[in-house]
This record gives sequence, structure tokens and C-alpha cells, in this order.
Amino acid sequence: MFAERDDAQEVAETLAELFPALGVPRVVRETLAGEDDAEDAQWLVVAEGLDEEILPEVDELVERYAGWREPG
Repeated sequence: MFAERDDAQEVAETLAELFPALGVPRVVRETLAGEDDAEDAQWLVVAEGLDEEILPEVDELVERYAGWREPG
């Protein structure tokens, strides 16, 4: 999850380069309930099929862009 779309896009592209088997993760805009201002949206990088052993590397990448990973 990222505050800036550019950061989410960069992470998605980097994940695709590091882990080609994943394909290119989708970047999705998520608005918070009750938020009217588009500037308050958060950006999700939807990456499916992540193995447990690569999660530390994913977490490090996400943290470099001031984001966080939600399990699921």
C-alpha cells in the first residue's frame, strides 16, 4: 500500500523484474470510506503467488518507497 501512485507503479515494475514468474502486478486505487478528495486515495500493488521465502525481499522493496505490505 502506497500514498503515491508513482511509488506503487515503480514497485510493481520492480517486482516484475525481480520475480518474472509473477507477471506484472496490478496497481489499484483504493479510496478510504467516507473520503471525497481523490488526493486521499491509497495505491495498492496486487501481487499474487508470492512465496514465503521472497517476502523479506518484497518487504524491503516496499519499505524503500514508504509503503507497507498487507497479508492476504
